[in-house]
Amino acid sequence: MALTGGCQCGAVRYRLDGEPGGSNVCHCRMCQKASGAPFMAFTGVKLAELVWTQGAPGFFASSNVAERGFCPTCGTPLTYRFSGADRICVTIGSLDHPDNVAPRTRYGLESKVSWVDSVAALPAGNFSAALQGLEVVSHQHPDHDA
Repeated sequence: MALTGGCQCGAVRYRLDGEPGGSNVCHCRMCQKASGAPFMAFTGVKLAELVWTQGAPGFFASSNVAERGFCPTCGTPLTYRFSGADRICVTIGSLDHPDNVAPRTRYGLESKVSWVDSVAALPAGNFSAALQGLEVVSHQHPDHDA
């Protein structure tokens, strides 16, 4: 079964036609800046196994050895690829069902934020309770092809 995913606004959608591998979490400073989060999670396929089914990403050369793909409309981070590589990684969070792909390794630990390991021990709350009765109308694309 092919995995599908896309950006927050739905302008860019993709399908993975191969079995993903090399799933990881990266704590490097570039991933932190690209995501606005303490780490990013990726999984990869052969370049030919990533099919853009709607729209096309924009790309930014985040270093001299790699480029990152993102939605040019909403900015959602979508891919990471080493220059000239025949494999490409997609962000696990952009998958329609991110629970289907678990990271198997970690990278960039030299930049890991000091508090990240303690997050699971924090008190947990329900997001809807934090909204205090506000009605939220999501403008986010659903987690499936429309």
